[in-house]
Amino acid sequence: MPRPEGQPRSGNPGARPNRPLRTLTVVRTERLTPAMIRVLLTGPDLDELPELALTDHYVKLRFGDVTRTYTIRSLDRETRELAIDFVIHGDEGLAGPWAASAQPGDTITFAGPGGGWAPSADADAHVLVGDESALPAIAAALDRLKATRRDARVDVFLEVAGLAEQQELPATAATTVTWIHRAPGDGYGEALTRAVIDADLPDGRIEAFVHGNADMVKPLRRHLFNERGIPRDQVSISGYWRTGMNEDGWQSSKREFNAQMEAEQDARV
Repeated sequence: MPRPEGQPRSGNPGARPNRPLRTLTVVRTERLTPAMIRVLLTGPDLDELPELALTDHYVKLRFGDVTRTYTIRSLDRETRELAIDFVIHGDEGLAGPWAASAQPGDTITFAGPGGGWAPSADADAHVLVGDESALPAIAAALDRLKATRRDARVDVFLEVAGLAEQQELPATAATTVTWIHRAPGDGYGEALTRAVIDADLPDGRIEAFVHGNADMVKPLRRHLFNERGIPRDQVSISGYWRTGMNEDGWQSSKREFNAQMEAEQDARV
């Protein structure tokens, strides 16, 4: 799904190699919640995709000359179907309205996949944090952990608009999922930030995945690194999007935002 109307993940700030464009065809859509739709895609170009070794793989969907970044929820080689989850905000944006009206036979062109993270099998515990934009990557991570580390403790914190936006997630007996509902007047990530800061995180070697609104990522980055003392190489943390910006605006300002955030954090160490 998105990284809501667009959500790039962070990566190396240098130039990225050009990736070939591929085209897939809509098989069907599934309404997961009132505001989230899954689009299932297929086509010969799926055979050219590499194995998805990461759980935050994303593609750049093309809408004319505009691109929007979305996480791959899953790729099933047997059924030859790739799933992408979209958050719908009415008629707002490009990708959401396309997904809401998508019909079997429609096509979409994309570049990718990219990505940079998967849960480590040797961590004692995992903390997965995000809003709707990070939900597909977190669900993919839970799929991986369920298949490889059923005994690992996993604490999941997800912020959504309300009860109707909760969805069933793959989980083991060692997984705790905390749903946080956005209160009237709260901005994206505010309630989620409070919940994570107040939480009793597990002992041992913790690995954390924290993605979503950039204004949520900033205080949680400081909290995890400076106050919890989690080593930076055990944390994947990035703003997928920022309130008031579309993907183009966020992409162009993200490097400056990250540099300022790191400088402020380092000054507090």
